[in-house]
Order: sequence, then structure tokens, then C-alpha cells
Amino acid sequence: MGNLIWHEYARYVALSATVYTIWASFWGFYFRKFFFDFVNGILRNPGGLQPANSDSFFVAIIVKAPVVQILSMILGFVYLALDYPAPFVKNTAIHRSFPIRIVLLLLQAFLAILFYQGTNGALYSFIAACCYIRAQMLGEIMPEAKDNKGRGEKA
Repeated sequence: MGNLIWHEYARYVALSATVYTIWASFWGFYFRKFFFDFVNGILRNPGGLQPANSDSFFVAIIVKAPVVQILSMILGFVYLALDYPAPFVKNTAIHRSFPIRIVLLLLQAFLAILFYQGTNGALYSFIAACCYIRAQMLGEIMPEAKDNKGRGEKA
């Protein structure tokens, strides 16, 4: 049996989470719901669960205007361009950087957890970030970094 290459596993999970989050933010445009409205919500009959007045900020940026969904979709496309990679990003230091991927995945998880459709994508993004953290702790480097070793001018 071989060793698990954590950054490869994290890459596959992150790609799946990012595509899921982009798709969820698309559905979040049409079916707007603040996920944590059940915490302070008021149950009315008829009308169902309605968010409390203290959640008005989140209702404004998720339900009234889909700001979080738009930011989540933009961040998903940026991460997809970084991780897939786009031709202008390939073989650069940004493409090989684990800390940038970790920060982007955690930000994506934070944005996706706020709206109802993005909760699974947020969970998968957090798992991928944890796997990248594990890869960095084990000292793994990407194959592109091994290929560029000893070349002064090239990234």
C-alpha cells in the first residue's frame, strides 16, 4: 500500500466543493433563505419559521439582495481558476501555494454556510482546507514545484 498524498486528495475534494458551491449559489439566487434563521426564529401559523429582528443584517444580504450568493459564486470561480488551473496561473507561485488555497477555502466555507443551499459545499470546503493543512504540516510540495527546482528565473 502506498502513502496518501494529502494535497492531491484535498485538490479533488476542493474541486468538488467549489463546483457544488457555485451550483448552490446559483440556486440561492432563486430560493433565498438564511440558513441560521432557526436559531432566533419565531414560529408562526400560518407563515412558518420567520427570522428574528436581530437577524435583519443577514436577511438583507442574503434574502433581499443576494450579495452573499454573488460573492460565493465569484470566489468559487476564482478558486476554480486557481485549482484547475487557468493558463495564466499555471506554474506560478500562487498556483503552488497551500496557504492561499487554505485561506480561499475557509473564506468559501464561511460564505457558503450563510445561505441554505451552500451548507454541504461549506462542509466539503472546510474538509479540503483541513486536508491542505495536513499536507503542509507533512511538508508536501506540488509536482510543479519539484520540476522548477534550481531554475532561477522561472516560477
